[in-house]
Amino acid sequence: MNWVALKSLNELYRNKQTKIKETLIKDSLFQHLLKDTQEIKEGYKIYYSDDEDFFEMYEEEHLEKFNQYYDFLEHNKLLKPQTRFEEADIIELIDMKRRMDNAQLLPIRDQIVKNEDSVRNVSSMFFKNEKYLLGKKSLIDAIKQILQIEELADDKDQQYIYKLECEKAKLIILCENLDFLKRPSLPRKYGFELWYAGGKNIDKLKFTDNRNLPIYYSADWDYDGLLIFNMVIKAIPDIKLLYPTASPKSIVKSEHKSLWKDIENPENYSNLRVNNFDIKHKIILKELIINNQWITEEDNNLKEMVSLIQN
Repeated sequence: MNWVALKSLNELYRNKQTKIKETLIKDSLFQHLLKDTQEIKEGYKIYYSDDEDFFEMYEEEHLEKFNQYYDFLEHNKLLKPQTRFEEADIIELIDMKRRMDNAQLLPIRDQIVKNEDSVRNVSSMFFKNEKYLLGKKSLIDAIKQILQIEELADDKDQQYIYKLECEKAKLIILCENLDFLKRPSLPRKYGFELWYAGGKNIDKLKFTDNRNLPIYYSADWDYDGLLIFNMVIKAIPDIKLLYPTASPKSIVKSEHKSLWKDIENPENYSNLRVNNFDIKHKIILKELIINNQWITEEDNNLKEMVSLIQN
């Protein structure tokens, strides 16, 4: 749901009616409540409800979250008539603000400023898609406000990588996404130096120096994530793919966009190059394809992944 739908749902709860808008006609929850459960009804230019099941459902599932979103947007002066943030965007902004307030994001923020980073790179850092922020001026402005950044560049691929360093690095982990770099305590405790290059923007890896340290790759175990690993290994031939430790999730139920290829023939490993995969890698990959599942990088346990590959 976007903010317009969230606000209208709250208005329906508080006032028992809300004006019909194009957003609500397209919103799956509103249409479910209207057509399937019939907890809301359509009047002249309004949706209305006096159904106790609706009010009970809203209080249990939505009221607390809405109040949290509203307080955050109002406190940060982001509550404007033109606000159209998706719910997932608001959740990310709240988390971003929390990490800025506790100083976890300050090193990343400082690197963004120093490197005059691009909208695309910042998009891939926080939204897992380098094109997500394109054309979303209000969301870009909110991110710049929270990160205390004046400008973001509009170029496609900066020639640098982000690093979370530690005092005595024992190994290097190149991460597909930024999430582990935003949680510095564990990697620094165990001597893991983390790198982030920006998803598929891996040409810059040709110029890196791993200082003879063991280097590993942490990926989303989906088609795109393993395709990126195929690309990375050309630049860093001795890099090893970490085994995932998290439970798989359904691609369909999670509405994931990175789909396996040739799913009817899992023995083809989604047409990926697997000559650098060991038997265990191949078993995991084949099971994911058979079950049409994937594993998100940030759900994994970083320490456990390293232990598995070293044993």
